[in-house]
Amino acid sequence: MRADVLRFGLPDPGDVSGLRSAIESGAVDPHSIAAVIGKTHGNGLVNDYTRGYLAQSLSQLISEKTGETPQAVRQRIPLIFSGGVEGVLSPHYTVFTIGEDPSPPNGKALAIGVGFTPDLNPEDIGRRRQIDLTAAAVQDAMNEAAIDEAADVHFVQVKGPAFALADIIASERRGAAPVTDNPGKLVGCGRAASALGVGKALGEIASDRAVERAALKDFGAYSAVASCSAGVEVRANEIMVLGMSDKWSGPLIATHAAMADALDIGAIHGAIRSLDFSSNGQLSAEQARRLRVGFVKCEASRDGLVRGKPHAMLNDGDIDQQRHIRAAVGAIVASVVNDTALFVSGGAEHQGPYGGGMIALIAERG
Repeated sequence: MRADVLRFGLPDPGDVSGLRSAIESGAVDPHSIAAVIGKTHGNGLVNDYTRGYLAQSLSQLISEKTGETPQAVRQRIPLIFSGGVEGVLSPHYTVFTIGEDPSPPNGKALAIGVGFTPDLNPEDIGRRRQIDLTAAAVQDAMNEAAIDEAADVHFVQVKGPAFALADIIASERRGAAPVTDNPGKLVGCGRAASALGVGKALGEIASDRAVERAALKDFGAYSAVASCSAGVEVRANEIMVLGMSDKWSGPLIATHAAMADALDIGAIHGAIRSLDFSSNGQLSAEQARRLRVGFVKCEASRDGLVRGKPHAMLNDGDIDQQRHIRAAVGAIVASVVNDTALFVSGGAEHQGPYGGGMIALIAERG
């Protein structure tokens, strides 16, 4: 098997002309599409409908080109989108494909696996059911990708459901109260439970710590490869696992690093060096062309400090703290990798060290 990764610009949340052209030119076989991940123009919060708009546009395009129904496309392909391209970040989407390769594997290469949990209800979010179902789906995706060792997993993206207030009230009326009646806080609970599930599946978090009572409390329990988000456009946890496997071939390799805090440039440089980049400053334009995609998870540190000095992100009543941190960390990473089309996501509960996050990169071999 051989994986490929192609990025396309996103002029507006419904513009999928880049992928359309690639399909019509023969550069992409629509049947080979395994997952799509992207950043849209919205605010990234509960009321961000740009994510669903892009998912709808892509599912209709792939349906048109494969003969599947749009619903069948959504059941087969995780369409995972995060709103928020603050600062220098660029809207884009990345298409992951899986195809046959007549050449035999020669060492480890990029491998891709996908999985889905059953549909989740508001009362499942942040609770044991979400943790355990996520762990099982991650293991299924690893098996699909023929990734034998957890150490070879470099990135796990989870997109789970977000629920509006009306959904929460409906659950309460049928006697199934969610962990909170605040839609925004429920999203954070979902990210936390999803990350605990990833950590449990990969052995990063012991089973007795990957439990409901640990969510948003035991921040020493985290996954160094998990990136979890939520949106009203999905109802299950949609999962993509990226790693390295000797059952796959191709020129692409992956790596990851934990970021201790928002200013951890050392982790960024460590990641790019592991991909055989030589620069200790900013990648040159020629080097940056080897980079296929970058993923970053970050959050405003909960103690209100960055390296001992206070930040005001958690006190801002006008701009959500996630928008602050995406802009800040996105600019830092972009300045090193010389690329603004990065998947930078806020809300890093149990995703990377407390107050920090993680970075994962896919690149062509040097």
